[in-house]
Amino acid sequence: MRPDGPNAEEDSVVLDAKGLRALAHPVRVQLVGLLRKYGPSTATRLAERLGVNSGTASYHLRQLGAAGFVEEDTERGNARERWWRSVHRTTWFNDPELAEREPEAALAYQQSVAAIYTLRTQQTLNGLQTMPRAWRNTFDMSDWALRLTPEEAAVLYRELTEVITRYRRDAPETAASAPEGAERVAVITQILPELDAPAASSLPSDPQEAEGSPTS
Repeated sequence: MRPDGPNAEEDSVVLDAKGLRALAHPVRVQLVGLLRKYGPSTATRLAERLGVNSGTASYHLRQLGAAGFVEEDTERGNARERWWRSVHRTTWFNDPELAEREPEAALAYQQSVAAIYTLRTQQTLNGLQTMPRAWRNTFDMSDWALRLTPEEAAVLYRELTEVITRYRRDAPETAASAPEGAERVAVITQILPELDAPAASSLPSDPQEAEGSPTS
């Protein structure tokens, strides 16, 4: 599914095999994310944020540049300092056939994304007590147990996407024009099939059949 909106074509990238392999590394996923979140930066500054050395950051930025995810910001750079910027605002990866052709790269990429989501949640939790009360009251971690068909799950995803896209997107260049009091908010959606759960038809129909059975 291609993202909608007036800037969908120029600021979104749909991963192909080359792009998926390029992003199959947690440092590269984080580098792209930092450039999108905070705007152009240098390898040294990015390395400090990630806790790696600048040589490592420089290497991965060059690999991302070769794959078309980042590019040099020639307006900021000079002979001594090389600046980088993200080429896209969003990444889309929902091609089942590509995931089957590149299973290791797909898994590595998705595991990196999941780890970053966990890190971002933990960082928010660590700072929660010092946040203004108004923002503490907006914090939420919920999970909803549903029983859906694959088709219903796809509809749920589309409906959630439609709701989220009604709201103002965050970008370094638009922060100054946002209303007073607006801050960055991360909305992370996860639809996690749990196929190991027993189907309703496999459960005992007679309550007496369940007596003495272990429960978890």
